[in-house]
This record gives sequence, C-alpha cells and structure tokens, in this order.
Amino acid sequence: MAACIRGGVDIVQLREKGLEARRLLDRAGVVADQCRPAGVPFILNDRPDLALAAGADGVHVGQDDCPPTVARRILGPEAIIGLSTHAPAQIDAANREPVDYVSAGPVAHTATHPDREPTGLGYLGYASAHSRVPFFVTGGASPDTVGAMATAGANRFVVVRYLTEAADPEEAARRLRSAIEDALAQTP
Repeated sequence: MAACIRGGVDIVQLREKGLEARRLLDRAGVVADQCRPAGVPFILNDRPDLALAAGADGVHVGQDDCPPTVARRILGPEAIIGLSTHAPAQIDAANREPVDYVSAGPVAHTATHPDREPTGLGYLGYASAHSRVPFFVTGGASPDTVGAMATAGANRFVVVRYLTEAADPEEAARRLRSAIEDALAQTP
C-alpha cells in the first residue's frame, strides 16, 4: 500500500468482506498508519461503526449495507460517505442521500463482484450527467482502459487488481496516474 501511495494513489479503501470485526479493526489500523502521514484519505468498506473505531476518514457502503443516512449519523458531518451504484435509478436515488461520492459500475466484469453484470461504458455518461456528487468508475481500470472511461465521462477511478497484482506496485501506480492524467488532458 505504501508503494502505491508513493506512486500516486490519492485515496485508499480497505475492502475485506470476509474478516470478522476485530481482525478488520487491526488491519484498518495498519492502513490508517500508512495513509495518515501521507495525507491520503482512508475509507473503510461497509462498516461505519468500525470506520469510527478505526479513525478512518469515511466509509463506503453498498446498496444492501448500512444506509448512508445512518452512516452519516455515526460518522458525523465531516466524514466521507460513499455509495455504490449499478444502475441509473440508483444514481437518481443517491442524489437524495447524504453522500460525498458514488461509485459507478462495474463497467467490466470484475473478480470483486463476479456475479454482477457489467454496466458498460454508457453508464458512466449517465453518472456524469446526473450525479450531484463526484463519481468513481469501478471495474477494469488500468492504463489501457482509462482513456475510454474518461471519454465516456469518468475522471475518478477505483483500481484493485492492476495495483495489487503488480510486481512493482509503485511503478504501476505511476503508470496508472500518468495514463489518467493523459486521458483527462485529452477529454473536453
């Protein structure tokens, strides 16, 4: 994780669906210790109670998780609250929630959601036109794909496997950041 941050990652989300609470808190402490000195926001997935206990900057919840209104009550007005969306109606509903960002996707099949149908690039255009808050594209972001995603309306990207499976995560993060900057520079 530290290598990814050195390479240009500017927000970190800990997503560990299978860990019980105490182990998740231990892991969250390690992540917070890496993010805080670098000034990188740390978001915990699914659990606003544990985000509070871990001193995370916020929480990301899914459609079937703790509602954003409850997460906001738990974490307070300064916390970052994110919400996953997978369809236009969910973007529209998110506009009425106390969230700071939404995720849109997955655009392509992804191992983190193997049973979820991809939304395709067209969904990014909908999110760009209709979301009242910034959105992050999920599913398949890499230096080879961010150009098409940016053309479709994305300017923030969630990246998992490209970084976690890289032999040199710092260099991979640099390549990714450069590809994103190039793609955004070419997008009106």
